[in-house]
Amino acid sequence: MPLLTPNSDTHHIVKFKFKKNIMHQKVSSGAIWESLVGYSRAVRAGNIIEVAGTTAIEDGKIVGIGNPYEQTNCILNKIKKSIEALGGDIQWVTRTRMFVTNIQDWQEIGRAHGEMFGEIRPVTTMVEVKALIDKDLLVEIEATAVMPSN
Repeated sequence: MPLLTPNSDTHHIVKFKFKKNIMHQKVSSGAIWESLVGYSRAVRAGNIIEVAGTTAIEDGKIVGIGNPYEQTNCILNKIKKSIEALGGDIQWVTRTRMFVTNIQDWQEIGRAHGEMFGEIRPVTTMVEVKALIDKDLLVEIEATAVMPSN
């Protein structure tokens, strides 16, 4: 079973009204398990964007096997694209959560995170986990962005 559909950069956006006229939009990455598990790559409700746990998989292949820095860069760029697909901007990220399979890689992961968020400086958490969905995945990141109110 492939990890993603052939074009992992494709974002499918679904818009609908939510309670009390709050705009609710969803972005799909095309991952086959989104419908199986029941989740979206990212969701915007009003001025809040939540991005699901994101890993370094592009076109069905793991990017940067054995390289936590390269995986983190790939992930953060995917998160940036998801936020932009929902009308947001990376500068509005207020929180990231990083799940890593080896906490000893914290400096390489942190360096990539700092390159993306050095000026923004969202709150963040980095925790070591036993494993991710594939043994070659080293990092998974979630993000929250809060857009300015109109």
